[in-house]
Amino acid sequence: MDTLIRGATLVTMNAAREVHRADLLVREGRIAAIGNVPAAKTARQVIDGAGLTAIPGLVQAHVHLCQTLFRNHADGLELLEWLRERIWPFEAAHDAKSLRTSADLGIAELLLSGTTAVLDMGTVRHHHAVFEAARDGGIRYVGGKALMDAGQGVPAALRETTQQSIDAALAEAKQFHDTENGRLRFAFCPRFVLSSTAEQLREVAKQAEALDCRIHTHASENQAECQAVRDRVGQDNVDYFHSLGLLGPRAALAHGVWLTAHEQRLIAQTHTCLVHCPSSNLKLASGIAKVPEVAGMGATWALGSDGAPCNNNLDAFMEMRLAALLPKPRLGPTAMPAQAVFEMATLGGARALGLEGAIGSLEVGKCADIVLLDLRTPRTVPAGPDVYGQIVYSAQSSNVHTVMVDGQVRVSRGELCGVDLPALLARAESDARRVVAKAL
Repeated sequence: MDTLIRGATLVTMNAAREVHRADLLVREGRIAAIGNVPAAKTARQVIDGAGLTAIPGLVQAHVHLCQTLFRNHADGLELLEWLRERIWPFEAAHDAKSLRTSADLGIAELLLSGTTAVLDMGTVRHHHAVFEAARDGGIRYVGGKALMDAGQGVPAALRETTQQSIDAALAEAKQFHDTENGRLRFAFCPRFVLSSTAEQLREVAKQAEALDCRIHTHASENQAECQAVRDRVGQDNVDYFHSLGLLGPRAALAHGVWLTAHEQRLIAQTHTCLVHCPSSNLKLASGIAKVPEVAGMGATWALGSDGAPCNNNLDAFMEMRLAALLPKPRLGPTAMPAQAVFEMATLGGARALGLEGAIGSLEVGKCADIVLLDLRTPRTVPAGPDVYGQIVYSAQSSNVHTVMVDGQVRVSRGELCGVDLPALLARAESDARRVVAKAL
């Protein structure tokens, strides 16, 4: 079924960064035409875009859908204590039912706030439930089970042998990679240096290249973590990954708060993607990533909310605002322009997911992952001359009007389509109580 969006203001993010009022025709999940589109007889669905602003679907390149149930249960801790005292015990207590609920809840929040695609890191067990939630929920999903074959304080339920972790990942890739017309894709997700052996990481690099999959991990988030890595392997995070063959265009490293100058150069030289998670880095007292400096070397940055218990939400609009504001006291008011931040949330995220040819901009031939914003609200009016500033500094998730993924409307007039939200919230409360009680 064709869908015609009539007369919206399109923030295209094409090569010319055009912003103009036009019609947009969606056909078979793709953008078929942009411009003055005649009233197509085949367009059985017409969305009146007058007064609305159409943007590419927002892309979050680092989330943990397995952790959504733990929101508001892990405050006031730094990274390593947060993992060992809360998150790992909580994840170890998951079963397939609670994991499905956690993913359903996270996907609902993401879609309602304009995120149409994610790069996700799961937990060790039952991760099929997350793929199934993404399949049914309609979000564009790249991710995989967490790989953990080492580490201090890791619960037995999260610990695997190297061979078990690789075999399970390969089975998951075989079942889910490039399914749902390409909307679901597998990624290898070794958690971080401290919970992975060198053997596991080398095998991840080998298999990711063979299968043409993404590699998604954490690096240099926290000073204590960085020191622990040096103590264990005698190298910094990024140097160590480089020595094992993990860096390169298929890799996305979350955080990068404490990169050395040498590591910053390595990231740029190898075209490895970095993912900025400002809310998480602030809440866990990790620090503030030097995004402008590393971007200035040619590195690609994307944005992510991280997990709900270190944020405590999954709102890309909040991440954009913080990403724009945090560098300014240190580097000046022009340090992080709103347009550059919006690029991180669209094209940068698309690159981190390996999908820059399919999403991240409104262009003919790309997937119809589209968000309509209603910016006619007291907090966003008057518009001013810079639409990027209006979106990054003024807009919130409450401005999301319509969300499409692969041409399918998932949010209409701010309401989630096809989901009994009260029932989902009740299920989330019940499953969260059960899992937390089991863990603690």
